[in-house]
Amino acid sequence: MSQAPVLYLGDTSLRTAAAYLGGVMAHAGIAFDYLASDLPATPQRLAAPRQLVILSDYPARNMPAEVQRLLVTQVEQGAGLLMIGGWESYGGLGGDWGPTAVGQILPVQIAERDDRVNCDQPTLVVCRREHPITAGLPWGERPPVIGGFNRVTPKAGGPEATEVLLQAQRWTAQHQGEGFTFHPADTDALLVVAPYGRGRTACLMTDVAPHWVGGWVDWGDQRVQAQAPGAEAIEVGNLYAQFFQQLLRWTGHL
Repeated sequence: MSQAPVLYLGDTSLRTAAAYLGGVMAHAGIAFDYLASDLPATPQRLAAPRQLVILSDYPARNMPAEVQRLLVTQVEQGAGLLMIGGWESYGGLGGDWGPTAVGQILPVQIAERDDRVNCDQPTLVVCRREHPITAGLPWGERPPVIGGFNRVTPKAGGPEATEVLLQAQRWTAQHQGEGFTFHPADTDALLVVAPYGRGRTACLMTDVAPHWVGGWVDWGDQRVQAQAPGAEAIEVGNLYAQFFQQLLRWTGHL
């Protein structure tokens, strides 16, 4: 059996959270192989080169050291590596990627403690840099909102190395009289990219699926309906779909 250019691991299952990114890829015509969050990654998954490997809510304990070394080698040789946020991404609640071989090549420093931030007040996505991933999207006119993220620290690097493309701007809101007042709070890195060897790495710290994705999943005035093979059908905003397609295509040279 031929191997798809993209290997997607995590987000529970295609019948649940993985239906979102799976649907986006199906809509874009991007072929992928999938592995559920509770299944271990084997060397056979990386027996042939991939163009892009996606880790999203996939715990480090399910990727043995041997497989991680294979993945790092593929990135050095030109593959893309994308980690998407979630409770089992980065540090998370059992993600534990910080001290691993894969964690070491990501463009962010992962905390040893629980790094989850759940947002009960407005958190807006702010674009900080023009880039093929962020191009053609109305970040200034209608920034999307999210419900949570993993708090990490971008690694030091020059402008040609580590780049912070998106940030999460948290706000405190109060209802006063007939209106609302908003005050800026913390700002955190939300999308960080960097080269590694001949490949590319990208870290998105929020989720692609509810609940952390928040209103971002409905970003846009048009609806996109899609369904990956073996997955539940999804309906999302057209700008959400465009962003994730651009993220995947840039990271994996797709």
